[in-house]
Amino acid sequence: MKSRKAAVVFIFITVTLDMLALGLIMPVLPKLVLNFLGGDTPNAAKMFGIFGTVWALMQFLFSPVLGVLSDRFGRRPVILLSNFGLGLDYIVMALAPTLSWLFVGRVISGITAASIATGTAYVADVVEPEKRAGAFGMIGAAFGVGFVLGPALGGLLGNSDPRLPFWVAGGLSLANALYGYFVLPESLPPEKRKAFTWRRANPVGSLVLLRSHPELFRLATIQFIGYVAHEVFNVWALYTIFRYAWSEGTIGLSLALVGVCSIVISSWIVPAMASRLGERRTLYIGQLFGALGMVLAGLAPTSAFFFLSIPVMMMWTVSTPAAQGMMTRRVGESEQGELQGAISSLCSLAWILGPGLFTYIFAYFIDQKNGWNFPGAPWYLGAFLLFVAMILATRIPRLPAVAGSGDPRRPARVN
Repeated sequence: MKSRKAAVVFIFITVTLDMLALGLIMPVLPKLVLNFLGGDTPNAAKMFGIFGTVWALMQFLFSPVLGVLSDRFGRRPVILLSNFGLGLDYIVMALAPTLSWLFVGRVISGITAASIATGTAYVADVVEPEKRAGAFGMIGAAFGVGFVLGPALGGLLGNSDPRLPFWVAGGLSLANALYGYFVLPESLPPEKRKAFTWRRANPVGSLVLLRSHPELFRLATIQFIGYVAHEVFNVWALYTIFRYAWSEGTIGLSLALVGVCSIVISSWIVPAMASRLGERRTLYIGQLFGALGMVLAGLAPTSAFFFLSIPVMMMWTVSTPAAQGMMTRRVGESEQGELQGAISSLCSLAWILGPGLFTYIFAYFIDQKNGWNFPGAPWYLGAFLLFVAMILATRIPRLPAVAGSGDPRRPARVN
């Protein structure tokens, strides 16, 4: 039991450092793109959408490969390689003299940024099925810690030098790889590993696993809609710069508040809701709050009003660990890496669609050439998608779930 708790703590620290590095660059990357394009916000929004789409395309192609490799060779080497690749990515962007260099950096990041998915498979290896929602909540808390410290620090560093946060992020990622090399144990014993096949590693073929159980497929559909809606966050910095004239520091502060909310919700609310209400109810309640928060963000006439929308929106955080907990019950122990690779592919499909969708909608509705001044449009679209996902989630039947293994045929407690 102690070794399992220690392993989850290792993953918590790894994810925290990854999110800290990512959070560092969030307040400054959109502004850097904006500067390269001479302050043209509509074109910057379109370019930022292209960057997000390319990153997601790399994730879609390579996440299932890394997931299946982790099933074959273990989680540890995949996590270490991912952190090393992210470190190289941030260094490339720190040196970038043109948008083309930033583009190359996004390609590198998209190929290697699999530590979160593999970390999730790691947790599934060492935590009992009925306790996984709470453990996945810890990963959500790690996201929060990184997002509290990262954007706040990135905003402060970016005010003095927009390149400095990239250097710091690169150093943290490389330090994370070094930390994992000496501290992180392997979670998947050799006897539970599964042979590598290109059928399982194929980005399309990996999605076949999600059709192996009716409820797993329904959850995957709901999650896909939610992942698309989440991509509205691509307009966060550009939206607040355009509507409220925020600086990097204020953007970082707002993202730090996102992190604080994520910590509180993931650490305390997720385990309590999953235990008392069940994972199914927790899923659609979170989606409802997320949709309401997005409506408030789109309506916000002032910075203060926008800040008030953040805690409401972040209650959406409870949905992901609930869905992940339900999904891991439908596959066996040797398929957890494949499942997380499939989920990553699902995310990547949403990330391919989402950035361009929301940034182009934002660009269209703020461009005076089109006769619009409706900057809240992407937030309303995100809210609509979450309402649809919520309705679908309420229709998931109460089918038997697994209490001790991944076999959905065994009777167990109903969620």
